[in-house]
Amino acid sequence: MKVLVAVKRVVDYNVKIRVKSDGSGIDTAGVKMSMNPFDEIAVEEAVRLKEKGAATEIVAVSCGSAASGETLRTALALGADRAVLVDTDADLQPLAVAKLLKAVIDKEGAQLVILGKQAIDDDSNQTGQMLAALLGWSQATFASRVELRGDSAQVTREVDGGLETIAVKLPAVITTDLRLNEPRYVTLPNIMKAKKKPLDTLKPEELGVDVAPRLKTLKVVEPPKRGAGVKVPDVATLIARLKTEAKVI
Repeated sequence: MKVLVAVKRVVDYNVKIRVKSDGSGIDTAGVKMSMNPFDEIAVEEAVRLKEKGAATEIVAVSCGSAASGETLRTALALGADRAVLVDTDADLQPLAVAKLLKAVIDKEGAQLVILGKQAIDDDSNQTGQMLAALLGWSQATFASRVELRGDSAQVTREVDGGLETIAVKLPAVITTDLRLNEPRYVTLPNIMKAKKKPLDTLKPEELGVDVAPRLKTLKVVEPPKRGAGVKVPDVATLIARLKTEAKVI
């Protein structure tokens, strides 16, 4: 079974985000970039499935600028067999990414798609669901455990009330949650091996996908700074301030 894993290049989670002075977006100049943490979990899960003999090939896919090739090399070092970069400088939104992934899946003939439940830069949590709808496949989101059983997958997913276990028929789209696994570290020998693994580059035009943005960002602003705390002499004053100033009661 061929497994396709989608990965995204994002600002590293340890970096403090800076907004551009004109409010047009996030400043990424000189900023450390890395693979989206949820996608690292997706790659790790695909590698574990291959180690168990449930998968025969892992194809990592990323949609974005040429710099996303670095992220794909990381995926290859983690254990992916091949990589595909859909090279575009367009501002990709979830629906466009889902359409690009569908086109690659149709081309590759994958039977299982694993991707992070969301990217930490936009927190949209939409691509996996949109992709499953476009493909007409089963989907299991927020997976904290995945077990393949013949032509189906048993997935334990995290919901508001606790855990829910469902069975979905393959082919399927699975999105990963934080507690699914702990990604392995990339070793130097594997980094060297990754340089020799194939990485193909495609353009959206070759896949017949229009990636023009459908939404327009009007302005990006930083959250308001938290004000300094104050001391009150008694409970009565606290309640009065909560009523008049904070207006929370």
